[in-house]
Amino acid sequence: MFRRRRPLLRAAAVGGGAYLAGKSVARRQADQQYMDDDQDQRISALEQQQQAQAYPPQAEAYPPQAPQPGPAAAPSVADQLNQLAGLHQQGVLTDEEFAAAKAKLLGA
Repeated sequence: MFRRRRPLLRAAAVGGGAYLAGKSVARRQADQQYMDDDQDQRISALEQQQQAQAYPPQAEAYPPQAPQPGPAAAPSVADQLNQLAGLHQQGVLTDEEFAAAKAKLLGA
């Protein structure tokens, strides 16, 4: 009687271990996908912010608008790198996100 149960217990233990290992791999893949999506979203937001600063919307001729102060100068590459470094030091950007944003900023 005990001999019959041992193979069943062994099979159940092996199957359960394989299930947990597969579940762990799936969870890690989902976490990685979430992090990749989050990084893409942050980089896109940063790019949009830079484009908005570089190309302000043009004023239309009609209706007349009140005079606005002159546009602020676009931040230099050094200023943008300092901003990225600050976000990295604060923990907002991971090492990979910082490297990707820096490479994109420098055009590499």
